[in-house]
Amino acid sequence: MENHADLLVIFGITGDLARRMTFRALYRLERSGLLDSPVIGVASEDMTTGELIKHAREAIGEGGQDVDDAVFDRLARRMSYLHGDATDAALYRRLAARIGRAQRPLYYLEVPPSLFGPIVEQLGAAKLLREGRVAVEKPFGHDLASARELDARLHRLLRESQILRVDHFLGKEPVIELEYLRFANLALAELWERTSVSAVQITMAEDFGVEGRGRFYDSVGALRDVVQNHLMQVLALVAMDPPVGGSAGDTQDKKAEVFRAMPPADPQHYVRGQYQGYADIPGVARGSATETYVALRLEIDNWRWADVPVFLRAGKALPHSVTEVRLLLRRTPRLAFLPQPTRAEPNQVVLRIDPDPGLRLQLSALAGQSWRPVHLDTSFVRELGEPPEPYERLLHAGLAGDHQLFARQDSVEETWRIVQPLLDHPPDVRPYPRGSWGPDDAEALVRGHPRWQPPWLPADG
Repeated sequence: MENHADLLVIFGITGDLARRMTFRALYRLERSGLLDSPVIGVASEDMTTGELIKHAREAIGEGGQDVDDAVFDRLARRMSYLHGDATDAALYRRLAARIGRAQRPLYYLEVPPSLFGPIVEQLGAAKLLREGRVAVEKPFGHDLASARELDARLHRLLRESQILRVDHFLGKEPVIELEYLRFANLALAELWERTSVSAVQITMAEDFGVEGRGRFYDSVGALRDVVQNHLMQVLALVAMDPPVGGSAGDTQDKKAEVFRAMPPADPQHYVRGQYQGYADIPGVARGSATETYVALRLEIDNWRWADVPVFLRAGKALPHSVTEVRLLLRRTPRLAFLPQPTRAEPNQVVLRIDPDPGLRLQLSALAGQSWRPVHLDTSFVRELGEPPEPYERLLHAGLAGDHQLFARQDSVEETWRIVQPLLDHPPDVRPYPRGSWGPDDAEALVRGHPRWQPPWLPADG
């Protein structure tokens, strides 16, 4: 392919993301025959290429991936290592020599955001950016002003087509599948709007705390860590109108329309929590007011979604690890033909993103004198087969120059605009016990609407 990268350069190759995700993704791409470029790892650690390859093999095995020796050997032959200071011009002179005749490198910056600008500027000074692309991991700024500042800094040296903003949620199969489920199935498409839906609930729960990440997490908090990026991107796919064509820009345009239709979030409809014991974790500042839990209400002021509240919640140290989107449908009229006329419980549509992605349709049936839920469940893996993993998909898209699965700057800025009042005027943080569903105030947030629903767990059937 004319636009396909002919070299992959990974800055931060010895870091946590590479250990957990990137090496595994590279291995799976190699196994699938989709990796056809050399891989140069760059980091500050003084090690040899052989030591990096050994580290990669261990990391892939640690993740539970079965390692085929022949596949790994092919991957190892692609790999080389370069160490140095990412702010030192000497590193980039050596990198230029290593790059050689490669014309379209992909530079993947798995580094702290403070290094995005310096690395791009050094690549530019070394004349290594002409036809290259640069992928950066979220967060894209820490508020609206810093997001714009970062974008301006990158655009001094890069065209928009050269920038890939990585949000790994956009590489998850059920998030991608959402667009097709909604618009390819009339059974869903016809009820996916305000006349059928009374409220939307999106939950991202994790049953673990921030152990080992205290210093990083304490400077970020739940709102910046997962809501402004992951959950807002999911919400856009839940709420957008059908794209007019198949290009990346067509989909991005529809997502941006959703964000533009959303008023800024109201701090009066925002709950912050912190699990008990958080302040004792190494790296967390004494007396920290950083939130480990958020619940908030948002609105989408357009014809499809006006007057349908959207409730988001995300938190650490909750009872389960599960991410889902739940549409709560409106109730039918009273059933006058029953011996005791009554109203049925409303239906629900649930998309489970993690774990075991799937779709549930919750119906109501009368058993004796009481209503009972009837669940029509499907597992995507069981029905559709094992999908590519998020970073496997994103790396392949980045190498191919496909922008479909990456965030666009206008949407990044709009999501920061929406949450900015919550950053400027945060309510007090409320304590909650580990293993609970967060502070009691979160229930008050949904008063007048269906209560927070217990997530659909894989064990539920």
